[in-house]
Amino acid sequence: MHPVFAQTNKGKFINASVGLGIVSPYDQETRMTTGSGFYAQGEYVWCPRSWFGVIPYAGVVIAKARSEEKDVNQEEYNLKANTALLGTKVRLAAPIPYVAPFIEVGVGVSLGSFYTHTKADHYSKNGLLMHVPFSLGLALGRKHNVEIKFAYYLHESVRQDSGGAAFGLSFPLED
Repeated sequence: MHPVFAQTNKGKFINASVGLGIVSPYDQETRMTTGSGFYAQGEYVWCPRSWFGVIPYAGVVIAKARSEEKDVNQEEYNLKANTALLGTKVRLAAPIPYVAPFIEVGVGVSLGSFYTHTKADHYSKNGLLMHVPFSLGLALGRKHNVEIKFAYYLHESVRQDSGGAAFGLSFPLED
């Protein structure tokens, strides 16, 4: 019988991710491409089971988007997210050797500034906002210590989501 890893393995890990920051509006009628910027996140990963993990995280997203389309006042539609992230999520992973797909969901807070100006929405908020993190990814390698993921942080109060397309590495804290 061969052992199968899923998250990574059972145990405790530190995961560091960096990548392209993204921001996009909930309003799909505005012709706006997803904006770009910077994304980084650090996670403490605790996996009591190979297929289940609890992940407190801290991160940052700095991203903006601008559309060539204009409103009735000739203002351009645009988005901005400059935020620090803090929260906890859970991970469910498929126990597949070398390539373990996973999904993460949780709850957290964002501290920063947000601006959403589209056809349907106009919000500008600074300070502390609640967000819902949602990630899809792959844990790669024999020990699943390399990750590729899309991480989204849904900010309902400003009608935008931000996040990143990221590459990450996991480091075990115990043998």
